[in-house]
Amino acid sequence: MAAYEILIADDHPLFRSALQQALTLGLGDGVRLSEVASIAELEAQLTRTSDWDLVLLDLNMPGAYGFSGLVLLRGQYPQLPVVMISAQEDAAVVARSREFGASGFIPKSSSLETIQQAVRVVLDGDVWWPSNIDDVAHVSAEAKAASEGLASLTPQQFRVLTMVCDGLLNKQIAYELSVSEATIKAHVTAIFRKLGVRTRTQAALLLQQMGSIPST
Repeated sequence: MAAYEILIADDHPLFRSALQQALTLGLGDGVRLSEVASIAELEAQLTRTSDWDLVLLDLNMPGAYGFSGLVLLRGQYPQLPVVMISAQEDAAVVARSREFGASGFIPKSSSLETIQQAVRVVLDGDVWWPSNIDDVAHVSAEAKAASEGLASLTPQQFRVLTMVCDGLLNKQIAYELSVSEATIKAHVTAIFRKLGVRTRTQAALLLQQMGSIPST
């Protein structure tokens, strides 16, 4: 039987090791695991090959604002199952993960057995959610519109947007990405059009909205 290819995206080495242990024990020779510690590394892996069976994605990853990493993956790789992993375990976080297109949610406090069960269920083509998910918790129409705009961005446009959100000028972004300032200006124009905004501040606020968890 061909091994499942699973990509672990988490910036905490100890938790990545715990996931490695849980999945190796639970799936044995039936799984091949790779690790990344940032959204940039995740994009690099997916650019090399998108032939993964599952991505386990930490909610708070370097290079992303909360759910923006999930939204980006769902937009760029809609066929790829993504299971969110987070220490934030309240129902609003779980519900938002579901509405933004995740195939499941694993709390970081879960036992090894729970992690193994959740991953098996999703690899079998189903979804897995904790029992505390609140069916009444919904994402606002504004947040859905924001997520659709973010999902339409290319990976490079997403990187430019995160740098804009961090307060970098076009000249600084061009230097960081080793491209011309004119290229960055073109990216920013395209980003504004896709997000339906007119200013850098509006674009930054929209991205930051993906990191906020509304009370339910």
